[in-house]
Parts: sequence; C-alpha cells; structure tokens
Amino acid sequence: MSGLIGRKIGMTSIFDENGKNIPCTVIEAGPCVVTQVRTNAVDGYEALQLGFDDKTEKHTVKAEEGHFKKAGTVAKKKVVEFQGFEAEYNLGDVINVDLFAEGEFVDIVGVSKGKGFQGVVKRHGFGGVGQATHGQHNRLRAPGSVGASSYPSRVFKGMRMAGRTGGDNVTVQNLRVLKVVADKNLLVVKGCIPGCKNSYVIIQK
Repeated sequence: MSGLIGRKIGMTSIFDENGKNIPCTVIEAGPCVVTQVRTNAVDGYEALQLGFDDKTEKHTVKAEEGHFKKAGTVAKKKVVEFQGFEAEYNLGDVINVDLFAEGEFVDIVGVSKGKGFQGVVKRHGFGGVGQATHGQHNRLRAPGSVGASSYPSRVFKGMRMAGRTGGDNVTVQNLRVLKVVADKNLLVVKGCIPGCKNSYVIIQK
C-alpha cells in the first residue's frame, strides 16, 4: 500500500457540522523524500523507499551518506518502503501530505507504549481472587495454577504469564481523515493511534 512516514504530534478534538465533539490525533505527515526506487529488473519487485526526518552529520555513517547522496538529500532518521503508488516518482522526489484527502480511510502503524514488566492481571486481564478463575486461593493478583500433573510435568509453551508488556508494532485500521493541512504538513485523523508523542508512525492508504 502507498503511504507516508509521519510523527505523532498529540491528541485533540474538533467539532463536526452537527456539533458533535470528535476525538482525533494530529500527525506530521511528511514531507518524505524518495531515497530509492525498487524495480522488477533489479530487485524483483516494485516499491519506493521513503526517508523522513533529517539526521545530523555527526550521527551518520559513511554508507548512509553515500546512499542518500544519490537522492540528493541529507541522511534520514526513518526509512520505510511502500508499494502501490499510482503516480510515478523518481529518485529525489518529495511526497507531501497532499497524497491524502479528507474523508478517506487510512491504516496507521506505530510502536505501542512500553509498560515494562507487568503481572497477569494487567497483561492478560485475569480476574484475580474476586472471581477466582485461575486456581488461586488468597492472592489477589497471582496467576494461580500454570502446570499439569506428573504428566507432562512441564508448563506448555504460550502459557499466559507475567512479562514485558507494550513496545509492539500495532496497526489501527480504517481511521477517517478529518482534515489535511497542506501548508503545515499536518494530518488529522479520527481516534487514537499507537505510540507516544513524537514517535514515528507509518500511514498507509
């Protein structure tokens, strides 16, 4: 799917024509530079590699400098490949938020907020001792029984236990574009998207 790389600015709300208050997220979408053009003849598939957000020369290695120099741009912090662009783009072209239109629906991919090491109640929604659904006797947030008897004498893989939560790639589908502010490269979509403020997101048509 075609799309752009963006940065989550934060959440706000706007009123529609009926006076209904709609929660929405503001995204800085682009401008993105075409840093590589994949072709069937060379790569076996067709795609565009887009770069977003300038990187300082101090934090750029020589290989990256050479790669982005071919596109006539400075090194970028975030690079993503997209497929399915209707128009043809060449190396060094800039794609702006004009790619999207008000009223259409987009999918947004982001990295969810990391929550660290969490127990089973927060991580998996276990009921605790009040509901007594997992074998615990008098411990409110304990996982309860996890294993079998003398056979197979082990804990099965995939057992829901405590562990690291968050920090996963999450895709939210069918978010309606409420507003496109072309002069400021802003995209306003209905609802919430994964990630913290200033985190990178991928917007797909």
